[in-house]
Amino acid sequence: MAITPPGKITAQTDTTLVSALKELVSGLYREQNKVQNLLSSLGFALRSFKNIDQVLELAPLMAARVTEADSAALLLFSKQGQITLEHLYDNNSERSQEIRQTIEKIINQINHEKSESIEITTLLDGNLKQSLDPRVRLYSTPILIDNIQRGRIYIFSRDSNYVWTQTRRKLLHLIADQSAVAIANHELTMDLRSRVRQDKEMEIASEIQRRLLPPQCPTIKGIKIAARCRTADRVGGDYYDFIPTDYDQHSQEESEANPKVPWSIVIGDVMGKGLSAGLIMTMTRGMLRAEVLNRHSPAKVLQHLNQVMYADLETAHRFVTLFYSEYDPSSSTLRYSNAAHNPPLMWHAKTQQILHLDTNGVVIGLEPYSQYEDAKIKLSVGDTILYYTDGITEAANRHGDRFEEDNLISILEFNAKQGCQPQEILDTLFERIDSFTGMTNQNTDDMTVVVVQIE
Repeated sequence: MAITPPGKITAQTDTTLVSALKELVSGLYREQNKVQNLLSSLGFALRSFKNIDQVLELAPLMAARVTEADSAALLLFSKQGQITLEHLYDNNSERSQEIRQTIEKIINQINHEKSESIEITTLLDGNLKQSLDPRVRLYSTPILIDNIQRGRIYIFSRDSNYVWTQTRRKLLHLIADQSAVAIANHELTMDLRSRVRQDKEMEIASEIQRRLLPPQCPTIKGIKIAARCRTADRVGGDYYDFIPTDYDQHSQEESEANPKVPWSIVIGDVMGKGLSAGLIMTMTRGMLRAEVLNRHSPAKVLQHLNQVMYADLETAHRFVTLFYSEYDPSSSTLRYSNAAHNPPLMWHAKTQQILHLDTNGVVIGLEPYSQYEDAKIKLSVGDTILYYTDGITEAANRHGDRFEEDNLISILEFNAKQGCQPQEILDTLFERIDSFTGMTNQNTDDMTVVVVQIE
């Protein structure tokens, strides 16, 4: 038998080892290349796909490929704690259907019977291990957004030699992180779109409300009027109006020219603010204008208005305070009735005193058959009435002190004694409020003032 020289054996062995090492390195390089290509594809999808479903559909596919598993599933958790099977990947359709049915059955059971004391992941993992074939190996990682678990990616392998290595764990975690980025970006985009849509709706509502409030004060024989409404938001719940009692028969210009036409002067406040309060204010305006045409007394007007609006206000959980008055130029008489609104302040020129114009009555929308009272007062030259909403007296400074009615009374009294016109009184009042609240004034409530003065 021929004997191979020792040196030749060593050379052959070295050649074999080098070839094996080269093949190993080449295999690792190819594997690394494959993983990098897969992750690059997912990154490209995150940047390019506008449909979140398209991105998330890739997640289980990528998860199965980079971890060399048979199947993968993406489960998402809603903010209410409900679980959904978002996507499932398995190249074997029969096996995929079996896994899908198992997961969906477990999800339905957890969603309906979940105990608050048991964590979702514990329930999912426990039920899956019990329900799947014992030969199936199961691994998972959470999808975290702002440190809150919003889902999980599961992988399944039927290979008895499958090993859950640190590398596979990191790769699955990377897929979960990229899925979290996709979900977070989608939610931010949807939130931005919602805000833009709401902003547009608010702008439209604000414009409608501006058009519904009187664009200017009417010219009524015997009196001068000034008014201003400053809303806390773009849409407010304050309301004021000047309504000629014959507006269904004549234009406003014709009513202003007729000294015998009585005018309704109204101020109101919907409890609350924003879009919902603005809608109620708009509804109040329309219904009140229709009621004025019936030419009832102020108390009857409020009573009928309350009956008509009660059901809608109860549904909306809103109330309306309203002061309704009717001025008759031919007799210089003001008839009025109050539905729990701030009583207007009146500077009585003859006695040099401040009066409160008030009657008994509850807010509109509290009870379906509320009753209201009528009152009237004869006005004389120099008498000045200040209608206002509670945003004026509740305006606060940085120390938390409120403007209060006393300040309002002192402003009205001082300016009326000086013979100031309604517009001057209005300007002075808002200047004093701005000075009182200072830079901390966030205008947390609507502010409305109407000043009426007998010439």
